[in-house]
Amino acid sequence: MTPKIEAKGVFKRFGAKVVLDGLDLTVMPGESMVIIGGSGTGKSVTIKSVLGLVTPDKGSIKVDGLEVTRLGGSAREKVNRKFGMLFQSAALFDSLKVWENVAFALIQGRGLGRTEAKDIALAKLAKVGLGPEVGELSPSELSGGMQKRVGLARAIAAEPEIIFFDEPTTGLDPIMADVINNLIVTTVKDMGVTTLSITHDMASARKIADKIAMLYKGKIIWSGRKEDIDKSGNPFVDQFIHGRAEGPIKMEVGR
Repeated sequence: MTPKIEAKGVFKRFGAKVVLDGLDLTVMPGESMVIIGGSGTGKSVTIKSVLGLVTPDKGSIKVDGLEVTRLGGSAREKVNRKFGMLFQSAALFDSLKVWENVAFALIQGRGLGRTEAKDIALAKLAKVGLGPEVGELSPSELSGGMQKRVGLARAIAAEPEIIFFDEPTTGLDPIMADVINNLIVTTVKDMGVTTLSITHDMASARKIADKIAMLYKGKIIWSGRKEDIDKSGNPFVDQFIHGRAEGPIKMEVGR
């Protein structure tokens, strides 16, 4: 079976800072892969590299077997149509109503008429537990948890094959975070999509993952089923998942 996403030997530096240092990662169709790791370990750059927002210095990234690292124009656009994205901060447009936010890619990217796009948007809002009246509100009128739901509705609006989740529970209290995690699990299961998520929230990782990979200093240092992470035998993984200050990971504290 061809992997949905396959990265091999991916390197990326910004100036003197090496961010990805030979990254290898495979995500199979229908799999939910979660990358864990501390701040500055290269999680966001990994996702941006797959999305084409960052071009690796070296290495290969394939989507459905197609090399995408140097794609541009309509070829890149065709690949990107397979993607949906839930951003860390929901990243909603304040100037648009909620339903217009959800329908944005349908109208701007797919050329759908506003009436048809609105119908789809309201259906997706219903999938994440929000009624049609919410569609008429502006994002500023919503709580953080509701904004995340709207962000999820937008991520699934165009029926993507692959959804990226960027720190999906950041800024939420533990109960709302669990609500969002449950929504992600049920939505992904219903749609049968492949997902690649990044988080430092272990409760979220354990809830939404099939497999977990830990990124440290630009490399995947452990990867396996989520059930196996507690017996990884890797001291870096062990320190991270238990949130211990003492261990091989030394936090860089600025002056």
